[in-house]
Amino acid sequence: MTSPFFYINFIISVLGNGLVLYIIYRYEKLSTVTNIFLLNLVISDLLFACCLPFNAVYHASEWIFGRAMCKLVASLFSIGFYSSILFLTLMTFDRYLAVVHAITAAKQRRKAYAISSSVVVWVVSLASSVKELVLHDTHSDEQYGELCEDLGFDHETRTKWKLFGYYQQFFVFFLIPAAIVLYCYMRITVRVLSTRMREKCRAVKLIFVIVLTFFICWTPYNIVILLKALEKSFSTECPSDSLDYALFITRNLAFLYCCISPLLYTFVGKKFQNHLRRMLARYFPGLKITVPTSGTTSQSGRATSCKNSNMLTDKTSVQMLQSVS
Repeated sequence: MTSPFFYINFIISVLGNGLVLYIIYRYEKLSTVTNIFLLNLVISDLLFACCLPFNAVYHASEWIFGRAMCKLVASLFSIGFYSSILFLTLMTFDRYLAVVHAITAAKQRRKAYAISSSVVVWVVSLASSVKELVLHDTHSDEQYGELCEDLGFDHETRTKWKLFGYYQQFFVFFLIPAAIVLYCYMRITVRVLSTRMREKCRAVKLIFVIVLTFFICWTPYNIVILLKALEKSFSTECPSDSLDYALFITRNLAFLYCCISPLLYTFVGKKFQNHLRRMLARYFPGLKITVPTSGTTSQSGRATSCKNSNMLTDKTSVQMLQSVS
């Protein structure tokens, strides 16, 4: 069952992220902060997804790709997995700055800020994945054939590294990002509701969908990770089969989120929806898809501006919020 799931995830990720990449290349500019972050998110998800076929073959039979590929695939898998959640968090924080602190953010959100932030994310993800490169190795087993697992060093050392990995995953790649995401979207929601935007209800609903999807996909996996860490830390009994099964199920759900996250963060926005319509109209003229013009969008943006003392701030916030509404 695992192998088909990996293949399906791989296909969904390549098609979805490929579509996002094409739209960015065809209709967008890579000089904007949002698109730089989005491009890095797509790269991290594709990096993660490209490791799935190797794992699918491994779960179906045995590891047939050699020792070097064992270490490389394990490392790239972790780098893609970790960087994906960090870029999602970074995009959320940047969206918060753009909407809640629109005037200040307009001066500070420059290309250098986006590139330097992206470099930090990649460095943290790479450093967090070093243990996979060190510990993963191949081993021949009479029953299961060639294995690619964390087999380096003795049992006690591997246990300590595994505990470190569990706590790292829970605190660094879940608890902190979840707190940031929740705080940012709460502030964004308050900001939206404080304006007189015509479509503020739709914007709040989309924010709710993004946050709900994030927590549905990530919370079960990380709760199980914490339980596994506590079990290894305080229990002297054999590992629980039920926890192992729960880890298997919830991990696949988290993997799925990594593959579809760019779609959630792009095609819920009007701008990318319009790009998609324009692309479909180009390749399928018979569909007769009506694509809003930039003038229409501009008039709509002006219509939703608040007529109060903070008109300039609200107008900038409304423009930035187009990425979620």
